[in-house]
Formats: sequence, structure tokens, C-alpha cells
Amino acid sequence: MKVLHLNTYDGNGGAGRACLRLSDALKANGIDSQVLVYYKFGQNPQIDTFSKSPIQKAQAVYNILSERYYAKWLSKSVKTPFSLQWFGRSIKNHPAVKNADIIHLHWINHGFLTPKFLTELDELEKPIVWTFHDSNAFTGGCHVRYGCENFHQQCGNCPVLKISNKDDISHKTWLRKQKAYTKLNFHIVAPSNWMAKSVKFSSLLGTRKASVIPNTIETRIFKPYVKSEAKKILKIDPEKFVLMSGFMPSKNDKHKGTPYLIEALEILSRRPGIEKDNFELVIFGNKDHAEMPEFPFKTTFLGTISNDDHLAKCYSAADAFITPSLEDNLPNTVMESLACATPVIAFTTGGIPDMVKHMQNGYLAEYEHAEDLANGIEWLYHRPNKEEIQKAARLSILTHFSEEVIAAEHIHLYETLIDLQPK
Repeated sequence: MKVLHLNTYDGNGGAGRACLRLSDALKANGIDSQVLVYYKFGQNPQIDTFSKSPIQKAQAVYNILSERYYAKWLSKSVKTPFSLQWFGRSIKNHPAVKNADIIHLHWINHGFLTPKFLTELDELEKPIVWTFHDSNAFTGGCHVRYGCENFHQQCGNCPVLKISNKDDISHKTWLRKQKAYTKLNFHIVAPSNWMAKSVKFSSLLGTRKASVIPNTIETRIFKPYVKSEAKKILKIDPEKFVLMSGFMPSKNDKHKGTPYLIEALEILSRRPGIEKDNFELVIFGNKDHAEMPEFPFKTTFLGTISNDDHLAKCYSAADAFITPSLEDNLPNTVMESLACATPVIAFTTGGIPDMVKHMQNGYLAEYEHAEDLANGIEWLYHRPNKEEIQKAARLSILTHFSEEVIAAEHIHLYETLIDLQPK
């Protein structure tokens, strides 16, 4: 069985990481799996690209920048990602696409596959699987919805666009997708129950078949280390209670919920029994400290961490990983933290409850409730059996998200779809 995974980038972003992890898991379980991307940044020889020649690369860059520029120009100054899907390229005649037994789509925006070029894949008469890493496939353009329910109908009156009415660009994009989807048969994979539920509510794809299969993670890389030793590696006092969080964008960014983290830490710092000197906040992934808000605890910035082995040690050094995200499908950082036996404190949103079990391997705070986020940190800080919670975190990943488990679920789906193909 030859499985071809298609993604815009090679590991640049959560969808890219999830795509590569799945391909590696399938190969480890005997499947001929290949990743083919629109634009390749890295040097991984196992990843091929549609844009090899200088002309192809130039065209790809033009498409990517044009897509992003026009979307930004037409959108309000909000932090909601929006795709027009005006720019793309045909891939139906590529040898790897023609030779595949299964075509597995992942994140295909930024000038890669428009609705028109998607429909061409149906001509190949192969089973097509599409993993939805965000909401774009069933909306008129947005990737993150923030409670907007226009996708229940036919989009239009988009709150993201500068010019918004019932026949705006979001509605026109919805119509283009509707036309394309009527010509394209594909099976949806939702990495979380939340995503599957969102698809069912959508006017575009509510009647399509969907399977809930989570992303996977390299459990042999993201594994626990002795916390005191991991803290020493980061030059942190082993006696400190370490709070870790990922990339911190502007405090005005809606998606990542940074203002709630700041407020939660402020609330925590004022509570009785909380000695500020006993805490340290560690943040990784941020490139511009100048934009960082001030936190009430000593803060260490680790910058971007490109080495996964070192990243696992960073997770292990933390006593709690905090993610104040307001909408996330199945965030890699949550899975990585749990795999390293570090409990997660997060809002009850998106696919996070699929991974975090309240007061078992972490804490699920009430949505957009900074005080409850603080409650979660305080609960874990005063918890006498922290080791049991840490073990539960690791076990939850091994049981439900390991490479073997997720590869087996995908292989079963692929085989089922191949059997359904006309002989």
C-alpha cells in the first residue's frame, strides 16, 4: 500500500508536524508512506516537494505571498487567519500522485490546492483522505472561528472581512467549495471530537463520513526525564515550581489567549500560600522579547527550540504546562507535554479535553475564566501526589496517542476505503 501525504510545508506549523509524525508512524508499521509538500524549507531527504526547479520555487513563493498579502489586505486588523484560495497549482499528473494507492491531504492552503485543483484529484479514481487540522475546509475562508456560526449556513456577513455582506468573499468562497466538493469524494479525518462535531454542523460537509483519529507523537523522543536534572540543564533551581508555556504572541492576539495567562498569573501571585520566589515561568518559541508582557514571576525565555530531544527535556523540567488557547484542534504542545509526564492546565476548549482529563493528568479550566486557570495552577502546586498525576499524563499518551495505536487506526481506514473502490 502506497500512501501519499500532501501538505503545503514540511513541518512548518502544527499540521506539518502532525503530517510528518503520521508518515513516520506508518513507515514504522510497514506502510510505504511518502510526504510531498508544496514548498520545502528543511533538508529532510525523505520529504519531496512539488517545487524543485528555480522556476517552480519562484512560482510557489509568488503564490504563497500573493495569497497571504491579498487575504491580509481584505481582512480587518484582527488575528484571525483567513485564506482566499485564489492561487494554486495542478498536481494530478505528478508521478507520485498518480502512483499512490491512497492520497492523504493535510493542510493545503497558502497557494497550494484551490477548490478547482482539488476536484482534479477525483479524476484519478483513488481513495482520498483529508485530515482537518483547522476549520478552513468547511468555512468561507477562516481557519479559526471564535464562536462564529456562519458556516452553519453558507457563510457571508463575515466578521473578519473589511467588506462584509451576505454576498461577500466568504460567501463566494463557500460557493466555490460547494461546487468542488460535489465533484470530489473524500473521507474526513477529524483529529478531535470537537472537530468532528464542527464538521457535522457545517453546511458544506455535514453529511460526509468522518472518522475521529487523533494525531500521534514520537513517544521515544518525547519522554520523561528526571525533573530535578532537567531543571539543572535549564539552569533553574531544582526547588522551583516551574510553569511552562509555548509561543507567546502579542497580548492582543485572540487565538492564543495571552491576556488570560497574564491575568491568571497575576491572580495567583496575590493568593495566600503562594510565595512568588518559589515559582519560575519558562517560555519557549518566542523570538521577540520586546513584545513580551511583564509577568508577576521570574521569567526565563528559551527562544525557539529546534531540537526535539532538548525540547523534551524542557517539558520535563516543568511542573506544569499552561496553554490559555481559546480554540485549538489537537495542539501538539499539549500532547508533547503529557508525553513528557508534565501535567497540562488549559481551558476547556477545542480538542484539548480529548487529551487532558480533569484532575487526572491535568486541569481543565472554565472557558475564558482566568481565575479558574489560576485555580488549576494552585491545585497542582499544593497537590501532595504530583508523581501520580505525572505518571497518568505519560500513560494517557501511550494508551491513546502512540505511534502504534494511531498508525493502526489509519491503516484500518485505508484498507476499508481501498476495499470499497470499484474493482
